[in-house]
This record gives sequence, structure tokens and C-alpha cells, in this order.
Amino acid sequence: MGNEENETILSALRVSMVTEKRSNHKHLNCKPLFNHPEMSQHTKKEIKRLMGRAIHKYNMTEDGDHILVSVSGGKDSMSLLWLLRERIKRIPINYRLTAAHVDPGFGADSAGQMRSFFQEHGFDYQVITSDCGPKAHSPENLENPCFLCSRLRRKALFKMASELNCNKIAFGHHKDDMIETFFLNIFYGASVSTMMPLQPFFNGKVVVIRPLYMIPERLIQKYARLMGWPKIDMGCPTAGASKREDIKQMLKGLYRTNKKIEGNIFHAIQNVKREYLP
Repeated sequence: MGNEENETILSALRVSMVTEKRSNHKHLNCKPLFNHPEMSQHTKKEIKRLMGRAIHKYNMTEDGDHILVSVSGGKDSMSLLWLLRERIKRIPINYRLTAAHVDPGFGADSAGQMRSFFQEHGFDYQVITSDCGPKAHSPENLENPCFLCSRLRRKALFKMASELNCNKIAFGHHKDDMIETFFLNIFYGASVSTMMPLQPFFNGKVVVIRPLYMIPERLIQKYARLMGWPKIDMGCPTAGASKREDIKQMLKGLYRTNKKIEGNIFHAIQNVKREYLP
């Protein structure tokens, strides 16, 4: 495809991308915002390929699994839920999915928005109402509310998994999350660590899986736009102003200087030379 044709396609996409404000969450439609055939097919094929590669590498899904899928309402978790269900049609094993949303309690009614989405698209689901958000943003915890909020929501999900006899919990963390967490732990946790693609808890009774860990965030963003999903408002008062966002901006600056840096960091996390560490 020549440069002129590329520019024509990109111009068409820019014109056709429309942001629609949905004030009534009872009508959450899943209609593509734009749908150029070549870009649509390439994006969908690539995201499925990378997710399949990650699942096979760590044997994340097995016949008979009951997987609790954590769905915050963001592009990552909604993509994960959709892709895991779609994948069942193409593989020789079967597993059961239950979507789970934890409303953090900020008053934005994310529970109602997600309930409508799950019902409209035929997902088995659980909605958990909580006060995780206000607790995490209490005056005693102003330094790092995101960490505590995330921890409390995970606790609620583990409890739900136990109640439903789910043997796995799936999170929508992607490649960028893995890299950002690595630097967050170095800068603020004084440890060299990050998220694991597959991690057993309670002697293997529950296993956390992250099928999107090989997928860059920008690809998930494209996929979510193609699917036309609404943005679910969580009502978080510190959204976009976290330490993770600081790390994200720092990394973007580095990536602009050398396109190989992102891939090098991701591979370095999986290529630790312990003999050269004290």
C-alpha cells in the first residue's frame, strides 16, 4: 500500500471518528464508530493472535475452567471479556465465564452502567457494590489512593470467586501495564518486580491470569474504538492524576527518542540475570 493511499485511509478515519455522549446507560450499543475493512481486520486478527500466544505460553485456560473476568468498564477489561467469549468458538476446549464489576462507591453508578452492558450482550455477571473508593481516598491515605482502591477491589473479587467456585480470575492488564508496574515498584516499592502473566494463590486454589499481557495498549485502544463501546464513568476524583500516569508520561518521552526502548524493557523483564544482581 503506497503512501498516498495510506494518507487517504488515515484522513477518512479522522473524519469518521465521532465521539458520542451517552447520557442514558440503558441503551449501551456495541456499534463500530468506524469500520475501514483492512484496518478492522488487521486489528482484530493481531489482538487475537497475541492473546492466543499468551494463553498458550502459560496454559492459561483449560477445559472446565470457571473464569471470573474482572470488568472495571475500561477498554482493557471490556476487550478481555469479549475476546475470551469469542475465543470459545474457535478452540477445542470449553470454559465458563462470569463477568464481575466492582462499583467503587463514588456515586457515579458504574454498577448500573455495567449491568446494562452485561444484560444487553448476554453475559453471565455479578455486580459488587462497595465503598473501596471512598476508603482509599480517606484523609489517612492521600499519598497513594490508587494502590489501596485496587487492593480492596481485588479482595472483593477473590471473595466472589470463592463464592461462585471460580478457579481462575482474569484481569485485563496489558503490556504497558506490565512495564509501568515494573517502574512503579522500583521507584515507590523499592523492589524489582511486576505483574505475572499467571499467578496461583492459596496453594493453587485460585489462579490469576492476564491474557492481554503481550498486547500494547494502543492496539487495545484501536480494538475498543472499532467495537464502539461506551466509556463507563467510575467517578474517581483522582483519575488521570496518579503515580502510574506519571510513569506513563515518563515512558512516552523515552519511547519518542528510540522506538526500540519499549520492546527492550518488556523483554528485559523476562530476561533477568540474577547473577548480576546483588
